[in-house]
Amino acid sequence: MDVNWPVLLSMALFYLAVLGIGLWASRKARREEEKCTGDISEVTMVGGRNLSLFVSIFTMTATWVGGGFIVGCAEVTYNPQKGLVWALVPVAFAANLILGAVFFVKPIRAKRYVTLMDPFQQKYGNTVAAALFIPCILADILWAACILGILGGTLSVVMNTSSYLSVGISAAVAIFYTLMGGLYSVAYTDVVQLIFMFFGLWFCVPFILTSPSAANITVAAVTHLYQEPWLGKLEPAEAGRWVDELLLLSIGGICYQAFYQRVLSSASDVQAKITCYVGAALCPILGLPSLIIGAAAASTDWNQTSYGTPTPFERDQAGNILPIVFQHLCPLYVSVVGIGALASAVMSSVDSVLLSAASQLGRNVFKNILYKKASERCTLVAIKVCILLSGLLATALAMTTDAVHLLWIFSSDVLYSMMTPQVICIFYLPQSVNTFGAISGFILALLLRALVGEPMIKLPEVLPLPWDRMQEDGQRQRLFPFRTAIVLVT
Repeated sequence: MDVNWPVLLSMALFYLAVLGIGLWASRKARREEEKCTGDISEVTMVGGRNLSLFVSIFTMTATWVGGGFIVGCAEVTYNPQKGLVWALVPVAFAANLILGAVFFVKPIRAKRYVTLMDPFQQKYGNTVAAALFIPCILADILWAACILGILGGTLSVVMNTSSYLSVGISAAVAIFYTLMGGLYSVAYTDVVQLIFMFFGLWFCVPFILTSPSAANITVAAVTHLYQEPWLGKLEPAEAGRWVDELLLLSIGGICYQAFYQRVLSSASDVQAKITCYVGAALCPILGLPSLIIGAAAASTDWNQTSYGTPTPFERDQAGNILPIVFQHLCPLYVSVVGIGALASAVMSSVDSVLLSAASQLGRNVFKNILYKKASERCTLVAIKVCILLSGLLATALAMTTDAVHLLWIFSSDVLYSMMTPQVICIFYLPQSVNTFGAISGFILALLLRALVGEPMIKLPEVLPLPWDRMQEDGQRQRLFPFRTAIVLVT
């Protein structure tokens, strides 16, 4: 296929603009380091604890509303086996930020912690805390890899280029400006990326809805036109699984350093809480265009488009429904804007999670365990090396197709099961937990999750659970809310 040069050149201009903003913000970071009377490494990790309210709101929201959020909302709504009723992310992420504001802002800020690992090291010691946080650090890297993998797959659909090229360029830009300016570069680029993503997606919506191939989405919501109605349905037997997924998405975010990094970068507790509440209000608003696009895709007669038949779902391309819609239901100039909006969403999450992982590795592992006499300058260099290494590892994993499924499972499912109890206990039951209990709970959660199994990574389903349903292919369909059950047992 010929390379889609207009889209490719437009993306190049977009990346150059983002890079320029990141470099501009890095100059501000250097000025803050010069004025800093405390630890200069905190300028990189938490922005010197003085980000403005405006920037704090944008960077918190952009971190949550990333590539997985945008692509996932459209995919689930379009999927005839799921539909809108299973598109839980916008509401669940809003709940996540509200819970974080109510229960976790004050405890993490009370003792001027820098990372989520700090209270664990204070309670259990350096070595035990580092062991407990291996899943968290890996989850950040795997989350970045998963998002980059999504971007590579979607851009290759529209630009007719190798996904490796898309992943490599996107990762290089995000790594470079994060290296240069730390949280300042991440936060200020988030402002531009979030604005472009919001207006870019809404710009595409009217063209998609008025496409000659797309039927009225209000009719297709409840009527079988070209596939099952996109509203979807929730069978009583599936209520447990639905609740489990809702709780995973609503509570799991308290395990991520990326959340606390933004909370700690605020100048006060009040500002941190306002940041969370406004971000919670923005999540459903920013998810609405993706839901509409997914509904339009479910209302489209694909045989009348340049895509043809079979449908994207029948070709197992539901995960790429967003770029497919941009390419086949929109004029070229509109698809360019849509892909730019998607790239903005991806970049806004990738830089955040890379900095999150590097902060914990540089501060809690390098300085607190490996080299306790490290100076602030040495620690800062270690953090930047960790940003580079984390980015390279995430990029390498993103180029491994089979790994993408594993990345998502590990960075959400397993982390929720294993780390949510640990985080709740360290903040709210500090006098009732000890090292032995923390390690025992960690191992028990890991064992139970392994016994439940995971077909996507060929992990055998050993442990039978209530309400299991055997499918035609011989695999179990888990209807019991096992993830939340593991959290409670742990």
